[in-house]
Amino acid sequence: MIALGQRAPLVRLTDTRGTPADVGAPGGPALVVFLPAAFTPVCSGELAGLRRVLPRVREAGAEVLAVACDSMFALRTWAEQEGLGEEPGLRVLSDFWPHGAASRAYEAFAAAAGTSTRASYLLDGDAVVRWSTRTAPGVARDLDEHADAVERLLVHGTGER
Repeated sequence: MIALGQRAPLVRLTDTRGTPADVGAPGGPALVVFLPAAFTPVCSGELAGLRRVLPRVREAGAEVLAVACDSMFALRTWAEQEGLGEEPGLRVLSDFWPHGAASRAYEAFAAAAGTSTRASYLLDGDAVVRWSTRTAPGVARDLDEHADAVERLLVHGTGER
């Protein structure tokens, strides 16, 4: 995991429509959530969970960037299958090529599996890591905990984990 207080790496990914997205660029705060694989039960549940906590994250002034090593075409199909349209504040990003480059930069790549790990980072407006967490393979994250961290750090300005 990237240490708290460190600047996040700047990586360019594409969303499900091929639009570039610069993760780790100064600007607005972002909750960056790495997902191991599209169409899997745990990741599909997490994607639905991100959609559920999105209003809290957006109200705190952040956007959600969900990153997976699948192609943008697979991610578009998956997002549509999961009922995600053009959700303001939630972007699904492809880390397909070079395969896992963003996941590697964020110390969130499982080389043996060729997928991202279940790592999450909260970046402030200067792209500094303010909060992070990782769960074991196959263990879903507590996304309410993610939203709590966003509110605590961005709205109330208290505590780091």
